[in-house]
Amino acid sequence: MQRPTYDPSVTATDLPVQWNRGAIGGRIGRALGSLTPSGHASVPLSWAFYDFANTIYSYAVVSYAIGLWTVDRLGPSDGQFWVLFAGAASVLLNAAVSPVLGAMSDRTGGRTRYLLFFTATTVVGSALIGLTDAAALGLVFFAIANFGYQAALIYYDAMLPVVARPEARGRVSGMGVAIGYLGTIVIALLILVLDSKASSMTFFLAAALFALFSLPLFLLVREPPKADPHPFRLRDVAGSWHQLRQTVEDARKVPGLLRFLVGRFFYTDPVNTVIVVMSVFAVQAIGVSQSQANIVLLILTVVAVAASFGWGQLVERIGPKRTLLIVLGTWCVGLVIAGSVLSLPTFLLGGAFLGAGLGGVWTSDRVFMLRLSPPAQVGEFFGLYGIAGKFSAVTGPLLYGSIVSTLLNAGWGSGAYQVGIFSFLILLLIGVYFLRGVPEPAADHWSSPAEADLAGPPPERLAPMSTQIEPR
Repeated sequence: MQRPTYDPSVTATDLPVQWNRGAIGGRIGRALGSLTPSGHASVPLSWAFYDFANTIYSYAVVSYAIGLWTVDRLGPSDGQFWVLFAGAASVLLNAAVSPVLGAMSDRTGGRTRYLLFFTATTVVGSALIGLTDAAALGLVFFAIANFGYQAALIYYDAMLPVVARPEARGRVSGMGVAIGYLGTIVIALLILVLDSKASSMTFFLAAALFALFSLPLFLLVREPPKADPHPFRLRDVAGSWHQLRQTVEDARKVPGLLRFLVGRFFYTDPVNTVIVVMSVFAVQAIGVSQSQANIVLLILTVVAVAASFGWGQLVERIGPKRTLLIVLGTWCVGLVIAGSVLSLPTFLLGGAFLGAGLGGVWTSDRVFMLRLSPPAQVGEFFGLYGIAGKFSAVTGPLLYGSIVSTLLNAGWGSGAYQVGIFSFLILLLIGVYFLRGVPEPAADHWSSPAEADLAGPPPERLAPMSTQIEPR
């Protein structure tokens, strides 16, 4: 069958004719086209496939390989501490420059080029880990890769208004998270089939697949031109640092925004840490092998994929705030189960709750952030959003690593891991406390000419929303 050609002049109402010539079918293409300002189904799919790409890195390098790789070389106590320290250092540096990165993209436009640069940083850093057997050098390369990964997320999240209409952002965000977890399944199966474990092959594989599956976004997604772009100048960097205080002052004027960011610091603390320590926890606390740990994480990822589509629908049905509170309640249940009894059955049950909730955190809280942020300052405020998450990714791993390392050296054995898990529960409950006091604006609260330009034609000119894709 001849592959259909892509015609950029085709509108959303023409998409069924174009896509029927291919394998996808008119109904799916029409549904996807109706979700995006451009009317082209390839746009939200390309954006979502970046989630597929970066989740490959997140699973293969952060969640699975780097912790086991370091523990093999430095031992359980020192290995866990230093890998968490390297990750925290990379995120701390990223947090320090996030306001600059966000503000610069608002001034110059062209978030895609910033995203490309930091994606390449992650790819190269991941591959370099596979070229060394020295723990110290490998951790330096990991810190570089992780810095790039965290920086790229600022621009990726801030591109959601470009690829999704305001009323469809919950669905597109949920689709991105769900497709992202499919990337986790792919890399987990490859690790299992190739029996690469925490070896050089895993780091090379993660780098190659990240590069490959991020390409559609850079080739097919086009940002609208900025009305008044400013060229990049070195003095603008200094200006961006000075702008941080003004950004905080601007955020104070938005009802609930700073409270949301404080709450985000606390509830993402356990989320960011669990992502890093899950595989080591399975091997050292539960007692499974590296291959078995990969299978367990694969099973939990399947749960996360199925749940992500549901969280996206729930965001649009009851709003991102209520959805996020339900998600965090799910995490509380999962942490209590996983930390109470260290056995494979309870780990699987608790992990199922954590896996289901993991996709819901990113699906709901970035939509919540968009509702709270004025359109003209999305990149600037997403810099603050990034700071909250990144500082939690510093304090969480250091807290957990210090607790586990200290108690292991004191002879607590598996009890050290239980104390570490329950420390997450305290932080999560603090985050819920702050989040409950944040008001939730309506989806069209920030309607303006600038937002209308991003939103595209009115809904009645698009395909009916009843043609949305249903999860299978």
